[in-house]
Amino acid sequence: MNNRIDQKFKELRKKKRKAFIAFITAGDPSLKITEELVVAFEKTGVDIVELGVPFSDPLADGPTIQASSLRALHRHVNLFRILDTVKRIRQRSQMPIALMTYYNPVFHYGEEKFIVQAKQCGVDGLIIPDLPPEEGGALIKSARAQDMATVFFLAPTTTPQRMRYIAQASSGFIYYVSLTGVTGARRQLSFTIKKQVDMARQLTKKPVCVGFGVSTPFQVKAMAQIADGVIVGSAIVNEIEKNRGHKRLVQNVSRFVARLSAAVSIRMTKGF
Repeated sequence: MNNRIDQKFKELRKKKRKAFIAFITAGDPSLKITEELVVAFEKTGVDIVELGVPFSDPLADGPTIQASSLRALHRHVNLFRILDTVKRIRQRSQMPIALMTYYNPVFHYGEEKFIVQAKQCGVDGLIIPDLPPEEGGALIKSARAQDMATVFFLAPTTTPQRMRYIAQASSGFIYYVSLTGVTGARRQLSFTIKKQVDMARQLTKKPVCVGFGVSTPFQVKAMAQIADGVIVGSAIVNEIEKNRGHKRLVQNVSRFVARLSAAVSIRMTKGF
């Protein structure tokens, strides 16, 4: 597999850098602003963008992203319109893009049809939090045929045996959930993360990226010391909400994201 996500990690390894991955909800506050944010993020140190597909029952999401999804749904944002937005983004940017979606919209779209059309529009990977790899065989096969990454989750409670299985099913990168529960910005992160990420990295050569709860430059810096990439979602979505209606929303959010992304390159003076 050699799509934009794989190419980005190869590029980062050569530079001895870690990945900064930004999550935003597609269509909040509008699909046009989503397009502008992705294009702007490429200039602010973001390596990969996760576009969240709004869903009415987002079990893995905390209140910030739930509210964001609800706002997008009220604007009638759906998979068809999101894929069209990605297609427009591709005319302006080659930023690697992964769609983070619950399985229900994919099921109703049709797995194979969705993957083929998503690839044609320029999507590089899929993250489906409510689809365990045991139930995703057909989807994984279709994605592989289209050279599209399938990202699965490791959690603090995942056993080494299951880590191996998830690592085999994953491509692009592996998403390590830094805490149990739903997404959301936290002031503190568990000090056991390093041990667990180290275990995962001993079992696979695929990049392991940490997300859920990462919200400050210090936390980004700390996670970048132990993982191959850092994912920030709720903090960015919250910043978008704070700037809703502001004519400089894209510039203000980009400035906020630039401070976070810069932290992946900062060395810790003390161990985490």
